[in-house]
Amino acid sequence: MALFVIRPGRKDDVATLLRFFDEAVEWLVARGSAGQWGDQPWSSIPHRASRVADMTDEPGLRIAEVDGEPAGALIVSEKCPDHVPPAGEPELYIGLLITSRRFAGHRVGAQLIEYTLAEAKRRGIGLVRVDCWAGGDGELQRYYQGQGFRPTVRFDVGGWIGQVFEQRP
Repeated sequence: MALFVIRPGRKDDVATLLRFFDEAVEWLVARGSAGQWGDQPWSSIPHRASRVADMTDEPGLRIAEVDGEPAGALIVSEKCPDHVPPAGEPELYIGLLITSRRFAGHRVGAQLIEYTLAEAKRRGIGLVRVDCWAGGDGELQRYYQGQGFRPTVRFDVGGWIGQVFEQRP
């Protein structure tokens, strides 16, 4: 059985995060879902690479490792992003959930969600929310519903349609 560990993110995780995004873009393009994050590797787009580098400054960054190899990343915060209506109550917001395609089948995303739900309970917070792209074939939305989230509001950021999901731990 593989050893699964979640550790705090570090400034030197930039290359790891960029690799995750590049793998995800390649996979999404192959599925015909380039509308989510575009069709070019994020590492080749300066403003996106800079955005990913900024993610390593987030105190809620966590890196999932399988047998010592980075397999996924999570950013959680007690504040929702500006493009999402506030919850009106304390919450943990998943600002990033990304996994490496190399670890498909290891439940990396599910374990990061379980970590977030446990963290919410530990902090006495009764709401966890996340948003995702509402386009494509709907698989991403079905994934979150399969993880126990229910859809709430949709939003539009410059033509990019998103869906907010929530779950009570």
